[in-house]
Order: sequence, then C-alpha cells, then structure tokens
Amino acid sequence: MQKRFNRKRIVPILLALGILVFFFPPVYSRVMPRIDGWISSVKYRINPPDKAIFQPQQQSQVDIAVTQLMQTRVATQMLQTTRTPTPGPTLTPTVTSTPLPASVNLTGFKYVDQSNRWNYCGPANLTMALDFVGWGGNRDDIARVIKPGIQDPKLDFIQQGRSDVNVMPYELVDFVNDETEYRALSRLGGDIDLAKRLLAADFPFIAEKGYYEEDYTTKVAWLGHYQFVTGYDDAAGELIVQDTWNDGPNFRIAYEDFVSNEAWLSFDNIFIVVYQPEREAELLQVLGPYADDAWASNHAREVAEERVADSIGIDQYFAWFAKGTSHVELFEYADAATAFDQAFAIYNDLGKDDKQRPYRMMWYQTGPYKAYFYTGRYQDVIDLANVTLTETISKPTLEESIYWRAQAKYMIGDTPGAIADYRETLRLHPNWAPAIQALQDLGVQP
Repeated sequence: MQKRFNRKRIVPILLALGILVFFFPPVYSRVMPRIDGWISSVKYRINPPDKAIFQPQQQSQVDIAVTQLMQTRVATQMLQTTRTPTPGPTLTPTVTSTPLPASVNLTGFKYVDQSNRWNYCGPANLTMALDFVGWGGNRDDIARVIKPGIQDPKLDFIQQGRSDVNVMPYELVDFVNDETEYRALSRLGGDIDLAKRLLAADFPFIAEKGYYEEDYTTKVAWLGHYQFVTGYDDAAGELIVQDTWNDGPNFRIAYEDFVSNEAWLSFDNIFIVVYQPEREAELLQVLGPYADDAWASNHAREVAEERVADSIGIDQYFAWFAKGTSHVELFEYADAATAFDQAFAIYNDLGKDDKQRPYRMMWYQTGPYKAYFYTGRYQDVIDLANVTLTETISKPTLEESIYWRAQAKYMIGDTPGAIADYRETLRLHPNWAPAIQALQDLGVQP
C-alpha cells in the first residue's frame, strides 16, 4: 500500500532547501540587491529623506587662540591619518597671454561608463583620465583600492562595493599618486576660463558637480556626480564632457549650466588633473595662481561669497555650503561653522516648491563635520551624523559620517562608542587609513 504524502515533513525540508539556495553566493548576490531596493523604497515612502533636517544647537566653544592651536593640530592629524600624496607643486607662476583656440576636443582615451556597477562614477571617470596619460588598468582595478566595500563572502565583487555610495576627491588623487606612476592634484575654485586653458594645453580634468535626476523614489532629486571634461566650443558656449551615466560620451553642457550653483558650485568648483610627472612644470604654468592650494581655496571662497549675495533659496544654500567648504580648506573653522550654520538654516526652509531638499549633500562632503569638530561643537557633529545616517539613507553605510561621529564621541568621553564606530568604518571600508590610525592611537587593535 502506497504511503500517503506527508506534508508536515516535506514543508520544513523545502524551507531548509530554500534557505540554502538563497544563501548560495551566486543567488544571494543576484537576489539581495532587489530585496534591499524594495526595503529602501518602502523606508523612503514612510520617511521621505528630503523631510529630514539638522538643526545646529551649539555655538563655537573655542576662542581665537584655541582655534589657532586646533588648526595646527588638524594639519598635523591629516598628515598622519590620510594617505597623502608626494608633495605637489608649490610654485605660483603667472598665466601666459597666448590666445586660446576657439574650440578644443581632446581624444586619445577610451570612453568608460559605470554600467553594471554601483556608485561607480568615480572609478569610471578616473579610468578615462588615467587612460589619457597612458595607464593600462581598468575601473575595477581602481575600485578594489578606493571602494572595496563590505567583504562578505556571500557577495560577489560588484555587490561588495554597492554599499559605498561615494568616493571622495582625495581618494581619487591618492590612488593616482600612490598606486600608479602618474601624478594628480585637486583644487577648488575652478572656472570656465581655467577649464579652457587646461584643455587647450592638453590637460583634461575631472569635475565633481551636482545635477537633478529622477531617482528610484520616482522623485526628481539632487545627486553628486563626476564628469571628465575633455573639450570646449566657444561658438556654442559649451563644454564637452564624458558622462559615465545617462548622457554618455561627448555630451555638451552650456557654460552657464556647468558653473551654476546646483552644479559645479555645489562642490566648490573642485577639479582634479591627472598628468604625467614630466609635464608638471607645464601644468604649473597653465594653472598660474591655482598652483597654490591656498590661493585656489581663497579664490573659491570669494566666488562663493559673490553667489551668496546674488542668490536666493536653494541656490543660496549651495553658495553658503561652498563658502563653508572653502573656509575648511583654509583651516578657518570658526568662519566655516558660521557659513554652514547659515546653509542649514536655509536648507531647513526649503522643500516648499517643486524641488526637493538636496538631502544627499552629506553623502559626498564632510566640511560641516570638520568645522563643528574643530570649534568644539561635538554634539552638533554627532547630531548631524545621526540625521545623515538614519534619516537620509536607507542603510548607515557612509564611513566618513561614522568616522566623524566617532571623533566627536571620543571628545565627549564616549570612548567605547568611538571604538565601535571606528570599527564599523573598517567593516564598510577595509584598510581605511584614518580609522586604522584612530584605533591605533587609542591602543586598540583595528
């Protein structure tokens, strides 16, 4: 007599097999992003990230003498805790008056996009810049160093790096200077005239800028993005860029759109030049006063101040933020904190028109953390990090925000909390030098 089908036995077996299949690495890597995306979508609908606000609560707790002392301290700390490149150019040559051509369209590089990868505009753009000077690597070679991601053996290489939503400009510069035979530098305060001088001299550059696009919440939102600038056309009034995302190769952008507050100015008009070492003197000549990092930052501050006076609403928010960024680069932390306070005050009043608040701003930039930390406003650092990590992003995977929260926790006496945060940054970004150094300074194993 045939035995009857035993449902009570087969259901647990099938469930166990399903779990085993789900955690099989190829299946897990393919399915988990879809689940994460669904969870993020639900979370964003319940708690829209553009509704989150940060309200500074403190005033600077340091006087001028202490500020000067802390400025010296941070300059020393940055040398100790970040991978600094070989000392760069220090000359400030004058700019020659050679007339520029009416148009330039540089070639000699292979276009690279960021398709089939997550948050890859940094590696993709740097690959094109390095390819132009003769490097033979690819975008994944760069990503393995600057965005290795969570080392979960169930995830493939692509999915491991998915959680790292941003690569900082200094990480791109450090990769070139530390991992290749070529050189790179970054400066603030770029403009169209400088862009044309660089391009006419055969120096394409990477710009970090903002733009608006419909995101996966189906809303038009502000995002940060790198673009490789390879040409210009005065007759049309346009720059030629290689866009690794939607716009593709040889995309043209009007000069005024490129330098608008929401675009280049939102990142304080930062640019990165990758070059061959033997061309350094030539690059210095083209840069003119921009060869001096402090001059460039001060010039960027002046540009931001002009935009503050000429702007309102969200445009003025971006201008105040850029002003604060310039002050940070000049180690003027009290002035930076004041500028960021004003930026956040404007930000908190936004969202009453058709544009969302640019809630991703703190995903890409850390200036407010530095300004508040080095003026003794540790609770503001912690509060800003908490808002950024828990209310503006679906998962708290921003290692820079966690790092600065750790710094502030340590200063208010929460050493266990600081250690936990430092270790979390290393889980998210293995071998990240600032976190390793911080733990070593505390006598703790990373």
